[in-house]
Amino acid sequence: MAAQFGRRLRKGVTTTAVAAAAVAALAASQAPGVTTDGQGRETTSDTTPSPDETADGAGATGNSPYYTDLPPLNSPNPAPSASTGTGPSGVTEAGIPATVLDAYKKAEAALRESKPGCNLPWQLLAAIGKVESGQARGGRVDADGTTLSPILGPQLDGNGFALIKDTDDGAYDGNSSYDQAVGPMQFIPSTWEWAGRDGNGDGREDPNNIYDAALAAGHYLCRFDWDLSDQDDLDKAILSYNNSTDYLNTVMSWLEYYRKGTHEIPDGSGTLPADRSDDVTVRPSPVTPSVSAPPKPSTRPSTKPTEPSGSGSSKPPADSGSPSTPPGTTPPTPTDTVDHLEDAGTATLTAMAGDAFTERISARAETKAGKAVAKVRIRFTVVGDTDTTFTGGESVATVVTNGSGVAVAPALLAGEKTGPVVVRATVVGRTVKGVAYRATVTERAADTLVRTGTKELTCTPGGEFADAVELKATYKGAVADKVTATATLVTSAEDDTENDKGPYFKDTDGKAVRTLSGLTTDADGLLKLPQLYADDTEGTFLLRVTTAGGATLTVKLTVAEPPAETETPASSETPATSPSASPAT
Repeated sequence: MAAQFGRRLRKGVTTTAVAAAAVAALAASQAPGVTTDGQGRETTSDTTPSPDETADGAGATGNSPYYTDLPPLNSPNPAPSASTGTGPSGVTEAGIPATVLDAYKKAEAALRESKPGCNLPWQLLAAIGKVESGQARGGRVDADGTTLSPILGPQLDGNGFALIKDTDDGAYDGNSSYDQAVGPMQFIPSTWEWAGRDGNGDGREDPNNIYDAALAAGHYLCRFDWDLSDQDDLDKAILSYNNSTDYLNTVMSWLEYYRKGTHEIPDGSGTLPADRSDDVTVRPSPVTPSVSAPPKPSTRPSTKPTEPSGSGSSKPPADSGSPSTPPGTTPPTPTDTVDHLEDAGTATLTAMAGDAFTERISARAETKAGKAVAKVRIRFTVVGDTDTTFTGGESVATVVTNGSGVAVAPALLAGEKTGPVVVRATVVGRTVKGVAYRATVTERAADTLVRTGTKELTCTPGGEFADAVELKATYKGAVADKVTATATLVTSAEDDTENDKGPYFKDTDGKAVRTLSGLTTDADGLLKLPQLYADDTEGTFLLRVTTAGGATLTVKLTVAEPPAETETPASSETPATSPSASPAT
């Protein structure tokens, strides 16, 4: 089947390389920061890192190898025949195993609820799943969506790949020396630590489960408030998953292919990809699973050069779990030279609930002699009982230090829980002295209160006020929403103790109360007080409203009998007097 797939790829194109070059050339014109490496391959520029590079360093997969097979040149339509499950050339490749397809669609639905502005299409998850693992090796998953055997990328030991030393003590990848990408969406353990999700509701976050992995991938692609309906944001999101322009082009080609039409096929019957980005061609047997052997606690999984291992590997990992090169012959990496982290001048961190912190956390990696170390991955983690997160809703962010050894964390977004917040910075892959930063979340506040109307508030004794009291709260000229307030009928302008007579509110039992606490402004900063009533006492009374932040407004209330109606006396008619006659002359 793989050989037939390879031939279908090449129909109308001389070689896969030519087809890849054609698609790459088309997409590269729109790819951000494209440069060419020493071997003529396109990569994103190191000099102008995009937000995804800055925030996550090695991305979701540790920039592991991936499958480079391109979709057929013809459309995936029409649908396959009911009898054979196949159709014209191209239809087979458009089929997605049932459980895998269900996981993608459920992840899209979940993200539509939690992050509607992201506009995540399930076809993007399918495109990444195809490129990373061939749709979980053609849908070899159980009824719960867990892969029948682990899907592992190569060990990231710096020998032809990124260098990422063990971060999970082998819990996910079975490797206590170096990390490996894990599962159908190929997450490295350090990324799964914060990006992992429970997509099938079993209470576990398992990178080997397609439901968990698909939901995690969706959240990963939707961070930083990216809108995936915008091509620029879509490019950034895909590059953040694996920072390679060729990867971007390959994923985009499958995304467009799946958008033209897909269909469900039985689990385990999917077409397996053959070519990998590390130039290894894999022809998987239809009987033998095309994956690494399951990891054992004391040994590393063995991978043959002719079998794919997740995103693939050009060099099989050693059985002993030791680095591929003998100890002592490999020069120290930047991470190896780090002795400690220092605060790189972070200012006071204070923000009102619901607001973004204006200051950002920064840490500097240094050697024992105090020299700055560049290209080191720093993990920033929000710890403790708080709903404060980094922008995008995540509690963990990994950032690579710049040429000055400094890593700047994404902006913090204050949650609704007020009080102290701790953010811890550590070096990924090393146990060295980190830095703990303290931030403070204050309650929402207003500095100004005004009435929305100008009509005088009057009532007759024993009656009720016809007009409600409505106020608007602002803070520094902006709407102050969700701000708590207290309303009290006070004794006088100088005495703010509660009055014992005059106007009052009613509690749920209908009893008179003259203080209301726990009031909250709405999304527009408006506060409409409950109905006011009056006892039999006449006079002028004061209602004082105060908010968190110190805004205060005093409203005058008048209780008086209506003016007495006076009768207009009937007018008496006076007979007209005729003018005196002039004396005769």
